[in-house]
Parts: sequence; C-alpha cells; structure tokens
Amino acid sequence: MNIKIAAAQYNISFLETWQDYQDKITVWVDEAVQQNAKILLFPEYASMELASLFEAEVYSSLSKQLDAMQTLHDDYLHLFQSLAKQYQCYIQAGTFPVRTESGAYRNRAYFFMPDGHFDYQDKLMMTRFENEQWLIQGGTEIKCFATEYGKIGINVCYDSEFPLLARQQIEAGCVLILVPTCTDTMAGYNRVKIGCQARALENQCYVVQSSLVGDAPWSEAVDVNVGASAIYTPVDRGFPDDGILDMGAFNAVQWVIAEICLDTIDTVRQQGQVFNYRDWSLQTRFR
Repeated sequence: MNIKIAAAQYNISFLETWQDYQDKITVWVDEAVQQNAKILLFPEYASMELASLFEAEVYSSLSKQLDAMQTLHDDYLHLFQSLAKQYQCYIQAGTFPVRTESGAYRNRAYFFMPDGHFDYQDKLMMTRFENEQWLIQGGTEIKCFATEYGKIGINVCYDSEFPLLARQQIEAGCVLILVPTCTDTMAGYNRVKIGCQARALENQCYVVQSSLVGDAPWSEAVDVNVGASAIYTPVDRGFPDDGILDMGAFNAVQWVIAEICLDTIDTVRQQGQVFNYRDWSLQTRFR
C-alpha cells in the first residue's frame, strides 16, 4: 500500500491572536493535503508558540508558560480534531505540555484520526532541560495506534535514542515510527537523526522525523531551534543506499513529503540482504 507522508519543518512564530494560530495551522495542513499527504507530522513543542499569546510576564517564565497554556488545551484539541476530520487525514500534532490530575506535566504527543477520535503518546525519557528546569515527568505507557495503513508508533525526540522503546512498538506490529523533535544545537539534532536512522536500520521499518525551526528570543524554552525533517527507511535492496528517502533543506520552512509503501517492510524483513529485524533476539546470547 502506497501512501504519502508529510513531515513539517515548522517555524515557531510570535502570534497576536488564537485566530492567527488557527489560520497558520490550517494553511500548513491544507498545503500538505493538497499534495495528497495522508499522514502529517508536526514537531515536538510546536505548540509553545502559543505562549506568545499571553502577556510578556507570562511567556518569559517557564512555569507561567506551562500554567497559562492549559487554558488553550481544549481549543488546541478541537482545532486538530476538526482538521483531521475535515481533511480526512491522520495528524500527529507535535507535542503539548499537559498538566495531569496530579499536577505534574507531561510532554504529550496527540494523534488525531479522520473519524474524529484521538489518542496520545507521552514522552517517556526526559532530557536534562525537562527534568531540571521544567520539572516535566516522563510517561508510563508505550502505545501503538491502529490506522487503515497499519500500526503506527510515536517516539518523542529523545525517546528515539533508546532502542528498546521503539522495539516494543515494532514487536506490537508497528511498521512506521513518527518522531516529533525539538533541538537547539547541531549536536542535539544529529543525536536524534542518528537515533532515527538506527531505529529504521535495526527494525527494518520507516521512521519519520519532524523538526522545529526558527528563533523565538521571547521564549526561554524554545528560543533557538535547528534541524531538518526527513523520511528514513531500511538500508537494503529496494530502498535508498543511505536510508534517506527524503530530507528537507536545513532550517528551511517547508513540508518534506514522500511516498512510502508499507508493504515493502514485510518484504525486506523476509527477503532482505540482511535480517536485522529477525535477528534482534540473537543478541541475547551474549548477555
């Protein structure tokens, strides 16, 4: 089954009104769908531009940002839910910092479906910034999302650097891993890029990365953002020799859109030059 997937190199903006945000997101979704994309991926913390809607004393404080953004959470969900239904596509909206009933925050990646339903994957592994400054807690559950194209998993940024997380999703039937990312240095971007390619290699699956780009000097949280979105593949016959199906221009504002064939995953796992997916369990002999 062939399907077009779109990964956003999404630029963070300073917004004046909620309508500005709604219009911006709608334009992005419309542009991807006009190119026949059926699965859309936005970056980690793309929602943080919403902090600019509040007074300066709010968006200049990390804790106040998180608190204020909760007032927009329902509107955020409704917007993406409506767009997924209207355009009949799947949208992974990046992440939104959500305050849970316990009062703790989770870095939550929502997945919106064409029928109006949605679910989420919380980020599992926290970076030092999230742990030490934002006090955001890691999630507790690894999920897979059933779609008409097959099962899809989400690894939020740093999660992609830990192979056992994706492996659980792969063993549960996922053939595609979505990786929304937010990185402020070349080293950070490359860590995630290498992690994504490693997950595609060892699991013989597709991995798609979406990068937040642009500067937001008004925000301590997402003041600098660098990267490039890409669609990664197994490195085997029938796929690109470097495992990169498509990649955006570094730091450009754009969609990266490519057609993937999920049926080829089963083929390469059975007939590939190597059997990374099948041979995973052989590693346990050396423990």
